[in-house]
Amino acid sequence: MDIDFNEYQLSSELQGHEDDVRGICVCGNAGIATSSRDRTVRYWSQEGHKYAASKILLGHTSFVGPLAWIPPNEEFPEGGVVSGGMDTLVLVWDLRTGEKVQTLNGHQLQVTSVALDDKDIVSASVDCTLRRWRNGQPTEFWEAHKAAIQAVIKLPSGELVTGSSDTTLKLWRGSKCIHTFTGHTDTVRGLAVMSDLGILSASHDGSIRLWAVSGEVLMEMVGHTSIVYSADSHISGLIVSASEDCSAKIWKDGVCVQTIEHPGCVWDAKFLDNGDIVTACSDGVIRIWTVHQDRMADSLELESYTAQLSQYKRSRKRVGGLKLEDLPGLDALQVPGTSDGQTKVVREGDNGVAYAWNLREQKWDKIGEVVDGPDNNLRRPVLDGSEYDYVFDVDIGDGEPIRKLPYNRSDNPYATADKWLLKENLPLSYRQQIVEFILQNSGQKDFNLDSSFRDPYTGSSAYIPGQTSNMSAGSAKPTFKHIPKKGVLVFDVAQFDGILKKITEFNNALLSDLEKKDLSLTELELSRVGAIVKVLKDTSHYHSSKLADVDIALLLKLLNSWPLAMIFPVIDILRMTVLHPDGATVLLKHVEAENDALMEIIKKVTTNPAIPANLLTSIRAVTNLFKNSCYYNWLQKNRSEILDAFSSCSSSPNKNFQLSYSTLILNYAVLLIEKKDQEGQSQVLSAALEIAEEENLEVDSKFRALVAIGSLMLEGLVRKIALDLEVEDIAKAAKASKEAKIAEVGVDIELLTK
Repeated sequence: MDIDFNEYQLSSELQGHEDDVRGICVCGNAGIATSSRDRTVRYWSQEGHKYAASKILLGHTSFVGPLAWIPPNEEFPEGGVVSGGMDTLVLVWDLRTGEKVQTLNGHQLQVTSVALDDKDIVSASVDCTLRRWRNGQPTEFWEAHKAAIQAVIKLPSGELVTGSSDTTLKLWRGSKCIHTFTGHTDTVRGLAVMSDLGILSASHDGSIRLWAVSGEVLMEMVGHTSIVYSADSHISGLIVSASEDCSAKIWKDGVCVQTIEHPGCVWDAKFLDNGDIVTACSDGVIRIWTVHQDRMADSLELESYTAQLSQYKRSRKRVGGLKLEDLPGLDALQVPGTSDGQTKVVREGDNGVAYAWNLREQKWDKIGEVVDGPDNNLRRPVLDGSEYDYVFDVDIGDGEPIRKLPYNRSDNPYATADKWLLKENLPLSYRQQIVEFILQNSGQKDFNLDSSFRDPYTGSSAYIPGQTSNMSAGSAKPTFKHIPKKGVLVFDVAQFDGILKKITEFNNALLSDLEKKDLSLTELELSRVGAIVKVLKDTSHYHSSKLADVDIALLLKLLNSWPLAMIFPVIDILRMTVLHPDGATVLLKHVEAENDALMEIIKKVTTNPAIPANLLTSIRAVTNLFKNSCYYNWLQKNRSEILDAFSSCSSSPNKNFQLSYSTLILNYAVLLIEKKDQEGQSQVLSAALEIAEEENLEVDSKFRALVAIGSLMLEGLVRKIALDLEVEDIAKAAKASKEAKIAEVGVDIELLTK
């Protein structure tokens, strides 16, 4: 199908933000405002067809996301901006002065969207509520979805529309929902009005939809390969979308007519009135794109952007599991090979090309281009085109440059040290230091040498190059550094004052809400919660202090009756209660009752999409149950449901979730080894392997998962299953880690595969 369309080209780049640019707000024809992970809002004023930095708005204490423009009026002669942040605040700014004039405080979690409704401000949050503000004061709030609200817009007809992590859109007249739109299969992340047609929605399912106000889907646009964060439309009928896949796409009549690649995730994209497009990128740059020849960037700027894009692609591209930018250039082929058939991979342009050494003709023969392989996650460090288990940076000191020291674990460290010192023309007196450095950093601290060896340089026992070892062929029992794991880990630190403060704050909110006033605590009950916390704080008397059944019943009552967004501080008290001997025993009665109180809570807080604070406190509470043997049978019986309920934590980008899930897995490994539960061990092993395969994982999380794998293989009943699941690959990848303890436990696991 032929579509009449002129392609967009780069017009200009606006640089100033120090981190991801998250949001864009077009402020009429006066300028644009942008928000960033760097905690600032920046205003860029328009000068002709160009934009210049005008003001930096400082006030948020965490990253800033949604923005809305207040057109000029009596209060704001040059207009204003509304911003929402991770810090739960909505701030109002005067663009004339650049000063913050209002702080709207009421949301419990991150503010995800803001919109203007005449003189009111409407804000949406992860806490599932919409709040309406007038003249700096709250006028009403309501729970609009059962999951996080990601977006809110006002329609020309006056209604509000919300998009949520529950995959739906809702149409609101006042605080009454008059229609629910269903169709997306994942979070609805962004919304926009499409003039005279309806509502645009951008979703984590990778699609953009155009809806009639009646709820009918008029058009679905599919083409992005990852999350779509936002969409916007122009009076011309064009649509632009921004995505995690590092592109902005332009759509006409439902067809993608152009893909604009970026050197990073594109968080937001907006049309200017003149048809130009503004994009916000994770590289911290705002870019403006145009179809008008007179507004396009000059050839040098276009070449510079093309180079940026090429460099970014190279930094992400892998060939055969190796980073393209780590490969040597063609000059590496000037060095002769050492054996016939030796291979070397070099970088040629944007590709990796393999060569083999032809011993007879003394030249490198080209084999062909290397493509990315399935072992991408198991890449090893490369030096001069060859792979090694390790490539260490060695600082000799004395003003000498940093040297690269390659090492394979199968090599003898003394031979490696000798060869390297000769190559680098360094004194042999460094030899022992280099050997110790290698052993320390490769996790081989227990490396043993044959006592009959004599060092030709020092006369002491060591390796003699070329001499045969006299070591016995019989292998000694291997020793392990980190496995098996004995005992369990718990989360035993709590900010009790903060917990009580949050419960009081939530209770006051319930008291001020006529519909929910009956859910609030009486003064006596609030005092009782304070008394529970006092007992839990005094750990020195845990052996003698008591918690009554009414105390536990009160906590469970709150967990069952309070709004979902308010229960996380109560779960946190429960997390510490299970570490108290008497508290754990009293709670067990409610757990063993017909309607298992704990499982009910777990189901409640983990039902998708879960509220992050609830999820984190509850997984830690369950992890703490392993401290008390009275819960072992319950933990074993409910193992499958518990692990399934919290499985989403393993892939969370939040390090606290990653660590909590890995700790739960490790504790389960310890328990199920003791119980000789093979079926349970298999499930835990599978979960631990999934964690270990994750690339962007916090170090302690990966370490705990690897320790669980090693312990299950060594003392459990699943070694063969682990081998069938290719645990050797996990061990190799861990062994190549720059983190010493990851490399060490990788060695432990590798020994178990032999």
